[in-house]
Amino acid sequence: MQAYSLDLRQRVVEAYENGMETILEVAGRFEVSESFIKKLLRRKRTTGTIAPIGHRGGQPKRVSDKDRKWLPKAVSAQPDVTLGELRERLLREKNLSASVPTICRELRALNLRRKKSRSLLIKETSGSARGTGGE
Repeated sequence: MQAYSLDLRQRVVEAYENGMETILEVAGRFEVSESFIKKLLRRKRTTGTIAPIGHRGGQPKRVSDKDRKWLPKAVSAQPDVTLGELRERLLREKNLSASVPTICRELRALNLRRKKSRSLLIKETSGSARGTGGE
């Protein structure tokens, strides 16, 4: 979601500080929420600015660039490796604990397929009794 522009923020604060309108009336006039105005006024009071904070970056990535370069080598060496197996190998070989979804995101970012080979899937399913209705 995009932050409100600095121009809109200034007009909202000025409209309320003129004392002619309540927060509810200013919110209706500028089509913003009352909570936005309350937070904006509180921010101006505490920090002296009404500028948007911006994105703070989030949590740092768990997989380093060095380990990210290791992933394609591991997948090419064993194309049928599962995400769980990759996770175990990362922990064992690189001493890096990463979740399965993290590994999946890294592989997707590297455009690496993680599907099992077709021949392996045929071998695994050919011995099962599919379609027998449990008999």
